[in-house]
Amino acid sequence: CLTFQLACCCGTAACSLCCKCCPKIKQSTSTRFMYALYFILVTIICCVMMSTTVANEMKTHIPFYKQMCKGIQAGEMCEKLVGYSAVYKVCFGMACFFFFFFLFTIKINNSKSCRAYIHNGFWLIKLIVLAAMCSGAFFIPDQDTFLNAWRYVGATGGFLFIAIQLILLVEFAHKWNKNWTAGANHKQMWNGLLALVTLMLYSIAAAALVLMALFYTRSEGCMYNKVLIGVNGGLCLLVSLVAISPCVQNRQPHSGLLQSGVISCYVMYLTFSALSSKPPETILDENNRNITICVPEFSQGLHRDENLVTGLGTTILFGCILYSCLTSTTRASSEALRGIYATAETEVARCCFCCVPDGDADTEEHVEKRGGQTVVYDEKKGTVYSYAYFHFVFFLASLYVMMTVTHWFHYESAQIEKFFTGTWSIFWIKMVSCWVCVCLYLWTLIAPLCCPTREFSV
Repeated sequence: CLTFQLACCCGTAACSLCCKCCPKIKQSTSTRFMYALYFILVTIICCVMMSTTVANEMKTHIPFYKQMCKGIQAGEMCEKLVGYSAVYKVCFGMACFFFFFFLFTIKINNSKSCRAYIHNGFWLIKLIVLAAMCSGAFFIPDQDTFLNAWRYVGATGGFLFIAIQLILLVEFAHKWNKNWTAGANHKQMWNGLLALVTLMLYSIAAAALVLMALFYTRSEGCMYNKVLIGVNGGLCLLVSLVAISPCVQNRQPHSGLLQSGVISCYVMYLTFSALSSKPPETILDENNRNITICVPEFSQGLHRDENLVTGLGTTILFGCILYSCLTSTTRASSEALRGIYATAETEVARCCFCCVPDGDADTEEHVEKRGGQTVVYDEKKGTVYSYAYFHFVFFLASLYVMMTVTHWFHYESAQIEKFFTGTWSIFWIKMVSCWVCVCLYLWTLIAPLCCPTREFSV
């Protein structure tokens, strides 16, 4: 009985132990928060394992360091617990953890079922299982074969995670335009908001294009940067013209410049991110000294404090990964990936349309107070998000984290301190992601023209 109580002490039961001043929390939110907390914990461990600074500090400040490493059979200087191979093994355990729950929670529609109870509770036991899976990966026989095979699995899963985010971005742009266009049929205010936001998006994209041309190019050299900035700027112009072309407008009246503005801003962001991730180009100046070109001069000063840049940049990066995971695991997102969208007649225009709660759970909430934080059991009628899809996205995110921390295909020389020094693999991954995003958006525009007998809904 004591074990059962301890196992349930990290979910909604733990929320009930918090002070009353904490805002009320939904059961579905607390569950997703706990899984995200596990994800963050393992991610931090992976970053520590890739840090030579942390490894050197441990050697310096931990007494009997060599004896301890030999005692746990991690090598003379704990070399088995650092580097890309250690990150691969830890992420293998985390990926297996989420993949197991993906299989375990398939087709759960009732939060009162036994499997749903396991998904929403038993947090202490699940933490132990996660730790055991991550630790057990270090005892897999034939490590070389395992690492070589797992590397390809990680790359496939990482690319699939990127593709899901790109698909949902395109879906988000169409949903935004459809929602506000529905409001324009009743109030002209929404037309004004559409025009204002569209103008702002294109202003941001144009300003980004000009700034990148100023700071990432020069009169001599920088041919890669010039070509890519020109190509991506031309793609933004192309998708804008296609979106407002008469043939597309006839088949898709909801198509407009708002969607292409969102895509253009994202293309400019990926272009900037790719140029920042490109290995620096150096030339000899008049004094025969190597100087770095094709990058902003102020960025060279920022990169001198490597620890600050690495810590801040890593925090922002994995914050974005976590945000992508949580926003892409809602019921609406999982349905969008299967081509299920709300009809225009059911759209209710609102400024924060993307923050609408999942399902109709809020119509009849069961609130329980135990002297602490208020817990809202919002899944009384059914699940408000897809449990299986939630775990599958976190499974892919685990693989994406593994590949990102180990610099994708430059794993042997990867260090967390060199996370932002730039590699060609990261550069091309970001550029290809940019072009895939444009292709996905273009397909949503021209698909009804290519297949006129098929019904498309975006």
